[in-house]
Amino acid sequence: MIIDAHVHLWKTQNGLADGRPVKPLPGGRADFGGEIRQMVPPYLLNGENTAEILLSNMDFAGVNAAVVTQEQIDGSQDQYLRGMEEKFGGRLKVSSLYLEGKPVNLEGFSGLKICAGRLRDQNLMHHEAAFEQTAGEGKFLLIDLAEGNAQTKELRTLAEKYPHLRIAVGHFGMAGRGDWLSQVRLAELPNVRIESGGITWLYNDEFWPYRSAVQAFRTAISVAGAEKLMWGSDYPRTMTAITYRMSQDFLRESPELSDHEKALILGENAKKFYGFREMEPIQRIRHMAED
Repeated sequence: MIIDAHVHLWKTQNGLADGRPVKPLPGGRADFGGEIRQMVPPYLLNGENTAEILLSNMDFAGVNAAVVTQEQIDGSQDQYLRGMEEKFGGRLKVSSLYLEGKPVNLEGFSGLKICAGRLRDQNLMHHEAAFEQTAGEGKFLLIDLAEGNAQTKELRTLAEKYPHLRIAVGHFGMAGRGDWLSQVRLAELPNVRIESGGITWLYNDEFWPYRSAVQAFRTAISVAGAEKLMWGSDYPRTMTAITYRMSQDFLRESPELSDHEKALILGENAKKFYGFREMEPIQRIRHMAED
């Protein structure tokens, strides 16, 4: 099984970037807080980033299942995402977006996403009620921390207080930026994992096959163990630079990781952590550039 631990979906972007609106434009572009950015690949013409297109990409790349996270820059997609797990036969686990100062409603979702680095009040202890509720409902919590160790002490405190709350730290701890290993060390706790969504963005200047990103995996393995790490693509934003298949192949084809480590990182860890059912590998389909 191959499982992507970090993908995004939206019907219509309606979020904020540094307090300014993010609005979709034709050709996969967006008004990103006043700057025109290529938000998604240009063939996504109407600004929609749907589950059907994701699943088509997953089938082509041999990915069995995925975890749908959310982002404040996209705005809450709860209305679009609620009920999607059942609709697609258990191939997706979906999170609700935490909105500061508003009630948390996890009905129809498997977890909660907190964009901790974008909170107005970045003291995680002031958001403990969301952790307590998510733990009480037996759901998982996805969290993207501010760079370095700004929030790691608070997250460690909360993870220890709610030991049955499954917590996945996103963006591979913001690998390569500041004291990123302080985030990886949180996986010393039995209920915390680290997922790599966005790592190809963090090492975009180097580009494929992202050897420094692979070395970040090797370093994280030495700190937390391969059984605590999960692959994530950060689909579809990273697909403006690479294909979906390339987002996993830099790990799959690397000689720096053992077959056992690859199997854990690319699927086995996420299957256990998120509770995906067993699925048969997806048959690889040759593409037209292959002999």
